[in-house]
Amino acid sequence: MLEKIIKAYDIRGLVKDEITPDFSFSLGIAFAKFLEYEREPATIVVGEDMRPSSPLLADAFSDGVISQGMDVIRIGLASTDMLYFASGQLNLPGIMFTASHNPAKYNGMKLCKSGARPIGQETGLVKIRQLIEQGVPISNRPIGSMRHQDLLKEYVDYLLSLFPKKAFEKRKLKVVIDAGNGMAGFTAPAVMERLNIDLIPMYFELDGNFPNHEANPIEAKNLKDLQKRVKKEKADIGLAFDGDADRCFLIDEKGELVNPSALTSLIAVHQLKTKPGSTIIYNLISSKAVSEVIAEHGGIGVRSRVGHSYIKSLMAESGAIFGGEHSGHFYFSNFWRADSGMLAALYALTELMATKNTLSELLDPFNRYVASGEINSKVKNAEESIEIIRKKYCDKYLVDELDGLTITADTWWFNLRPSNTEPLLRLNVEADTEKEMVKIRDTVLSLI
Repeated sequence: MLEKIIKAYDIRGLVKDEITPDFSFSLGIAFAKFLEYEREPATIVVGEDMRPSSPLLADAFSDGVISQGMDVIRIGLASTDMLYFASGQLNLPGIMFTASHNPAKYNGMKLCKSGARPIGQETGLVKIRQLIEQGVPISNRPIGSMRHQDLLKEYVDYLLSLFPKKAFEKRKLKVVIDAGNGMAGFTAPAVMERLNIDLIPMYFELDGNFPNHEANPIEAKNLKDLQKRVKKEKADIGLAFDGDADRCFLIDEKGELVNPSALTSLIAVHQLKTKPGSTIIYNLISSKAVSEVIAEHGGIGVRSRVGHSYIKSLMAESGAIFGGEHSGHFYFSNFWRADSGMLAALYALTELMATKNTLSELLDPFNRYVASGEINSKVKNAEESIEIIRKKYCDKYLVDELDGLTITADTWWFNLRPSNTEPLLRLNVEADTEKEMVKIRDTVLSLI
């Protein structure tokens, strides 16, 4: 079971069957022991999302940590980026109880070292799994303590401190936000009340059963309500967050989904104006326009595999100031290299306020190619499927296996990779024309 639920960069599984209070208690013991080996601080920050199981899991985890003589700071309801803020600001290791965008029957955990440094397979999850398997004995040290600390105001203050004082006063915007009954319903009101905007909230009620739609904005069906509302209200921009609010997707004034790679390009240009010549990370399913824009504005583009722990590590190694993922994750050096959907949204808002253009006009220079979007296929054996497609294309085109399989031609490319959290194969295709994109997409899907 541990092999199934401990993924490449977090822990995710079914509530009751896999992610249970007993498992969470064992994880608390193992995480405490791991941090002791790593000579990390002996206090762990614990945050939780709005899923009904999260408080019980956080309680059990805290009991496990305390049994090892370590202390716990419970920050209560939080978005994942708020947990990263707590870990960074307090310089303590942390854990967030969330299954992010997964359906209601799932839950999970995201872990980090002090300073919001990521913990993935290579940086701790394998060791933690081994400690759980071994059954770490209860410590003889005195039982630790637990206290509660509210950090919402400090989180908002910090985000806004990253921008010039009048950055959000230049132009009043009408903004529709779809929180999907997730944690943006908790953080967005606290942030947006400080800005010069007319806010129209959608599904801000915290409900881990997701009564309106799944909090997964990468699926087109979950954006339909927001798209309709943006057009109905004649809003300037729509923002859609996933369940733990670490991802943000944009809807323009026409009700159209903004390509996340265009937002990566927009933020990259902003960052390169501030720090010319800097390094920007982008993942391998980003539009090739991203690398072009970075180069055109004097930056150094570095390509990464998909996943927050990989991008954060690469940012630390390269000294990058910003990283963008086509999945809607955006990482900032001045936010401890962590991802924040809210910070990405703030960059989009301040750039839109600084111009008289509409959002679609602002982003038009970055929309150069035609993308399929991510298409998921359920398969029995992902590796066998990938191998069949690799054999078809490997003799004629450039093959790259940094993450799954990437095939590149002069006027198109596609990437096929297995999901780290679900039994799915994910396909992304991009081409110079719609006709060519459709042809490649349909050919690969037929092979799958």
